[in-house]
Amino acid sequence: MRSATITRDTSETRIAVTVHLDGTGVYDVKTGVGFFDHMLEQLSRHSLIDLHVRTEGDLHIDEHHTVEDTGIAIGMAVAKALGDKRGIRRYGDALSPMDETLTRVALDISGRPWLVWKDGFTQPRLGGMDTEMFQHWFHSFAQAAGITLHVETLYGSNNHHIAEAAFKGLARALRTAIEIDPRKADAIPSTKGTLGGEEHAS
Repeated sequence: MRSATITRDTSETRIAVTVHLDGTGVYDVKTGVGFFDHMLEQLSRHSLIDLHVRTEGDLHIDEHHTVEDTGIAIGMAVAKALGDKRGIRRYGDALSPMDETLTRVALDISGRPWLVWKDGFTQPRLGGMDTEMFQHWFHSFAQAAGITLHVETLYGSNNHHIAEAAFKGLARALRTAIEIDPRKADAIPSTKGTLGGEEHAS
């Protein structure tokens, strides 16, 4: 099983994350931010990545460091579990509908982190989180995981649905991208033979 554990301690947060990429979507998430926990649970359930998260952050200030550093730790754990990325499909995409909302997610486990983000939020706060923190989480995750990630709300009006569709879309795209391709299970999916960021693999 492709697994990894990351612990990250700073003056702002203390985090322990474990991922099993070949899991069944079992999760145990506690960050101190209820709505954020709910989103990470969706990520686990729909990607089939088992996810264990314990975050203790400076919530007496706000949720910024908790959300950001948890994104970094989960991204680091996914990157570590992928190893040299041998055999993975590498690319994934999903259209994620949730009632009136439709979100498009596409990603490349390229080693070249990038985020394109186009959301449809119409309120500044949602379930105890600043809505601007959703973009920040996706950015932190993509940077740490080494993923090129595009997320776009095509349309939608309910802010809860907009957030949840983004996480579910990421989950489904990630599920496809990390799967082992049985036709190329022994090969790294790059003409350069590597998918490290510093090599600018293609």
